[in-house]
Amino acid sequence: MTRRFSTARGREFGVGMRAALEGASLTGNAAARMLDWDPSKVSNLLNGKGGVSQLEVAVLLGMCRVNAGELARLLTLHQDTHIRGWWQQHGRCAPVRLHTVVEHLKVARTLTSWHTHMVPLFLQTAHYMREVLLASSTVPQDEVLDRVQAQLAMQDVLRLSRTKCTFFIHELALHLRIGGAEVYVGQLLHLLSMSAWKNVSIRIVPAALGAHAGLAGSFTHLTLDTYEPLVWVATENSSLFDETPDAVEGYDNVVRALDDTSWDEETSTAFIASLCDGLPLPDADVPLPPLA
Repeated sequence: MTRRFSTARGREFGVGMRAALEGASLTGNAAARMLDWDPSKVSNLLNGKGGVSQLEVAVLLGMCRVNAGELARLLTLHQDTHIRGWWQQHGRCAPVRLHTVVEHLKVARTLTSWHTHMVPLFLQTAHYMREVLLASSTVPQDEVLDRVQAQLAMQDVLRLSRTKCTFFIHELALHLRIGGAEVYVGQLLHLLSMSAWKNVSIRIVPAALGAHAGLAGSFTHLTLDTYEPLVWVATENSSLFDETPDAVEGYDNVVRALDDTSWDEETSTAFIASLCDGLPLPDADVPLPPLA
């Protein structure tokens, strides 16, 4: 399939425009007829490919009767859809729902995630997530449950897409006992369960390696069926979507180095299982305390 040129901003703009049409119960062809546009013009607009002026976007959004806040957001996105790379600054902390991440997960062909100090988000149990969020100094405590639900929904998007996933995790991250014994063992057992999935590969970077290619920090690399690849880097209060070819190539080199230096899947799985030795296994008849 031929890849189309678009940017993360452009695709988010397209998602917003499609939502505006759906909210007005209009199809792209119906909107084109009402505005006397060629249908391909609307198609390019909805795919974030440009070719439409700011005024034309405003006219279409006005026809769809979008609210003032969404109108301003989409017009701002439209003027920057040609820019590769997107640094989203969130203020004190990341929003509850990471819409840009979710939209890219829906169309991801492969996902490669590297994490240095904890289990990657897409492999976390609900109770592990809760403990991580409770320990945060920026996340409002009254948002913890909403954030857990939002993150679980992100996992569901990834699983339903059957994206090929590779997770590189540093050995020391699995020694960090987040939560009590039941939460810790439950998370290890969940990793073992996920490692059995055909589309999931879990690789451990051994601590004995010392210095390694991933020291600069955690990231998630995505390849997409019809668009160019990108890298998502999450920080305390911002999200970076890096899609410039040179930058993505640099992360490709990191992934190859991690692949060369990490344990294979069988050894990694055996190591995770060994961490459970001597620890009390959760009683299936006694569920963990509710998240509330």
